[in-house]
Amino acid sequence: MENLHLKDFFWNIDLTCTGGYDVIIQYLNDGRRTCKELEDFMKARASIEEKYAKDLLGLSKKVCGHNEMNTLKRSLDVFKLQTERVSLSHLQLAQSMREEAKKLEDFREKQKEARKRIEQQIDMLHKQKSAQFKKAMDSKKVYEQKCRDKEEADQNVNRSTNNPKHMDKLCSKAQQAKQNAEEADRLYQQNVTTLGKIRDEWLKEHIKACEVFEKQSVERINFVRNAVWTHLNQLSQQCVTSDELYEEVRKSLEQCDVQEDIGYFINLRRTGDKPPAPVLYENFYIGLRSPTGAPLTRPPPLILRRGPLPEPAQDDVTYSTVQDTDYSVIQY
Repeated sequence: MENLHLKDFFWNIDLTCTGGYDVIIQYLNDGRRTCKELEDFMKARASIEEKYAKDLLGLSKKVCGHNEMNTLKRSLDVFKLQTERVSLSHLQLAQSMREEAKKLEDFREKQKEARKRIEQQIDMLHKQKSAQFKKAMDSKKVYEQKCRDKEEADQNVNRSTNNPKHMDKLCSKAQQAKQNAEEADRLYQQNVTTLGKIRDEWLKEHIKACEVFEKQSVERINFVRNAVWTHLNQLSQQCVTSDELYEEVRKSLEQCDVQEDIGYFINLRRTGDKPPAPVLYENFYIGLRSPTGAPLTRPPPLILRRGPLPEPAQDDVTYSTVQDTDYSVIQY
């Protein structure tokens, strides 16, 4: 397709009309607004990523599997560690997004300053052109009026009577009208010539402005396209980074052995390998009975008889001599 250019399609037949130029300026302002909107979007996304990163970092610090042991504990530790690393990667992503947004802001401001100088120059030419055009048109009206006055004065001379005094007066007026018309003609031509010069200067500046504005538009479209492309690359890279970190957790879970963890717990906390003996029923009067209810013989109770009292030594304070020979006191 043939390349189209701003300088070829934004003119107006009316010399004082700025409609074409105004359309270009509106287009540039819309493009600048797009840059600002994208910049705000990226800043907002960066804030979301930063908040998410901080929340995720806080979550990674919470207790998770503190009482677990062996391979599953190691997997849960890796899980928390990689969650922390994911949060840090999102924090880095937020910083990268802010840097890209700053580049977009700098680009937008740079174009704004470059446009400002050109717009001021064009606006000044528009004012000069309009003022000079008005001046030329006013001088044209004066010129045409003076020409009509001259024609009328000439006709009066031709229609005059033979009164010499009246004739001299008419001739004097006709001469003055002729001079006025010539002066108006000269001023009119001068104003038209000046307007032509201003128009030529405006034409050149308008073409230059269109070329600069078109170049800026090309740069802006490329810059915005590349900014969005970079933004998406950052998001894609974050997905790859997160997946790589989560893969470390999956690898750790592959090493998690259920039977090994059960065996580890048994060996660590074992208390014995024999169960307790069954509790049997005991009848106070009959004796032991088997679980089936059959009475079991019980050995007779031992009958303990008191032996003869020992003779106390003379210095032994443990015993006291009493009248009742069957009574004794034992001190514990």
